[in-house]
Amino acid sequence: MTDIYLGLGSNLGDKEQNIKLCLSLLEQEIGALIRCSSFYYSAPEDFESENDFVNVVARFETALSPLQVLEVTQTIERKMGRVNKSKQGIDGTIIHFDRVIDIDILYYGDLKKTFCDKKGNEILVIPHPRMRERAFVMTPLQEILHSL
Repeated sequence: MTDIYLGLGSNLGDKEQNIKLCLSLLEQEIGALIRCSSFYYSAPEDFESENDFVNVVARFETALSPLQVLEVTQTIERKMGRVNKSKQGIDGTIIHFDRVIDIDILYYGDLKKTFCDKKGNEILVIPHPRMRERAFVMTPLQEILHSL
């Protein structure tokens, strides 16, 4: 079993309920939920929206591979109603959208690796490359790590 840390965020609908439902689905599909942070509230970063976010970081134990975890998280996002994934714009900037749920893989054990598709496009980078820039990730992550 491997410890993984996931960042979850929601800025549409009943945000806290979205997070709770997502945690339940993740536990069913990925493995045991070991610890979850408190809810953290933040304004959108990197895009404009009238909808603030609710964020948590959760620690799970899993027997799944990193790519299997990615597949499960993307399936859960779609099941919960996420339509638009962030994408790269023409000028290279990332374009973000409002979302019912967003799930990011922050850590997978002590793995440090970039996974690419058959065309050589990055599909997963572990640890998450931008998490240290985001207080809405680092604050709940620190809460979990300090409670160990």
